Amino acid sequence: MQDPEPDSGRRDHLALMRTDLANERTLLAYLRTSLMSAGSGLTLIKFFADLNSAIQIGWGFLVLGAIIALIGVIRFLRMRAHMRG
Repeated sequence: MQDPEPDSGRRDHLALMRTDLANERTLLAYLRTSLMSAGSGLTLIKFFADLNSAIQIGWGFLVLGAIIALIGVIRFLRMRAHMRG
């Protein structure tokens, strides 16, 4: 009996590659967002050092940036582990 779809193994491999690339793009989007958040926080702290509220908001943005990066890395690693079996 012949395999009805001889290219199904290659198709599955390509689908996994596309999913892996999408996972990497998602990680990069998380890192871009976290970098922008942290950069905004540093800007607030640096240029509005005389305003206490701006410093607090700046630190909040820095913490938010770190949390976003951490969430992105965790999601990336979980998806990679899920894809590998």
